[in-house]
Amino acid sequence: MNTKIQTALISVSDKRDITVFAKALSDRGVKIISTGGTAKVIKDAGIDVVSVDSVTGFPEMMNGRVKTLHPKIHGALLGLRDNDEHVGAMKEHGIEAIDLVCVNLYPFEDTVAKDDCRFEDAIENIDIGGPSMVRSASKNHKFVTIVTNPSDYQRVIAQMDEYDGATTLEFREELAAAAFSLTASYDAAISKYLNTKLGNEYPQKVSIAMSKVKDLRYGENPHQSGAFYSLPDSSEVNIGSAKFLEGGTTDISFNNLLDANAAFELVKEFEEPAAVVVKHLNPCGCSVDSDITKAYEKAYLGDVVSAFGGIIALNRNVDLELATVIMESYARFGKANGALGFFAEVIIAPEFTSDALEAIRTMKAWGQRVRLIETGPIDRNNLDDKEYDVRCIVGGMLLQKRDLSGWNPDELTYPTKLKPTDEQLKDLRIAWLTAKHVKSNTITLVKDGRLIGVGAGQMNRVESGLIAFKNAGDKSKGSSMGSDAFFPFPDNIVNAAKAGVACIVQPGGSKKDDEVIAAADEAGIAMVFTGKRHFKH
Repeated sequence: MNTKIQTALISVSDKRDITVFAKALSDRGVKIISTGGTAKVIKDAGIDVVSVDSVTGFPEMMNGRVKTLHPKIHGALLGLRDNDEHVGAMKEHGIEAIDLVCVNLYPFEDTVAKDDCRFEDAIENIDIGGPSMVRSASKNHKFVTIVTNPSDYQRVIAQMDEYDGATTLEFREELAAAAFSLTASYDAAISKYLNTKLGNEYPQKVSIAMSKVKDLRYGENPHQSGAFYSLPDSSEVNIGSAKFLEGGTTDISFNNLLDANAAFELVKEFEEPAAVVVKHLNPCGCSVDSDITKAYEKAYLGDVVSAFGGIIALNRNVDLELATVIMESYARFGKANGALGFFAEVIIAPEFTSDALEAIRTMKAWGQRVRLIETGPIDRNNLDDKEYDVRCIVGGMLLQKRDLSGWNPDELTYPTKLKPTDEQLKDLRIAWLTAKHVKSNTITLVKDGRLIGVGAGQMNRVESGLIAFKNAGDKSKGSSMGSDAFFPFPDNIVNAAKAGVACIVQPGGSKKDDEVIAAADEAGIAMVFTGKRHFKH
């Protein structure tokens, strides 16, 4: 059923393109009703407009808090045009039907995102009349067109031109669904803010509002559908807030995004130049260096076989030199170290220079399809500790605070007779931070500032250690070992000694810590306790 638009109510905070839309409506014979500042903007553009107070017979009052909350507005929106009782009530009380509502809401999220936002400012920017009109119009979408996004203005006009001044029911249903999503996310933002202010970490009801970024080709597997959503109110630099650069011939996938997030969250741990290579959610390469290009070289050499088809994350800008080294990874380092080839699915960095982009896209055939993600500068002082870490189970969700604990030298204890050297502590730090981002059970091996072996996700820690030692080979001699959780028995220490490990970092806290420490002392291994565990399931 098509409904002709004869009267429209416009009341917007975001006034982008509103005069263009209002003029297009007016030119098509639509009567425009408006409020306060919106009415002034429309009138100043030379467009006829009727004030809301002239419709309601009541002035806007209480600093604009009360203006549209009136039967002549909501009756005009909610009245069913095919219901004789409704139509009779509208005639009896002089209510003129409103066929289109164009509303967007007070900028609550933008307001509370400001560092100097006062509680009073936040409360004042909670819209009441706007959501009420949106909900009324959306409920009665059988007859009313609800427009909440400037991107829909031209679509509305196109519908009117195609359908003799009317919109289709299918189009109105689409806009109503979008409108209810808007009010739901708006209320979720308010709820989050107020619960945070109250210190209520886990309220009885939790709403998580997300905005769709894009549809994905499929989910983890081709028979699953998928889409990418972002949290628009996150203040931290992340994959959700990043820019996906143009030029790639293949769109990013569900698995690419999971791996990209894993890689970027690890590289964010380091203030010095760092590079990470991730494959299937686990790092197979990680290194730091005073030079970002050297850091990448060392990260790639951590496991040249697993790096094939991996995700590269860097915490420094990609210039021509670094881009060239990445594109020539196989020829420069991989072939001589057992790789059969190399390409990257995704490269993530704060920024890419123009000549670096040109090199990536033209040097190798795979450069045409690699996805490039530009995050902007990384600020380690701006981590969002209010955001939930959310895990889904069938029929529910598990919420927890994010694991933002890193390397805290003041909290370290040294239980063994032998203490690590300053150089060993540097490698232990990398081993510990890397272990934090590897699936449990985890063993990591680091030497000379780079990851050389990883044992991930095994059902017991001994097996993880054996995998890490196998991957590292002879390089494990003199290496630094990290474990995401304590050792329940000395068996891992015995195996580490056989592999030539020089020092170990682990949380401590096992009932058999004394036996573990004694085994380390017997093997001449220095051990560090962090007092923190980093399980990652």
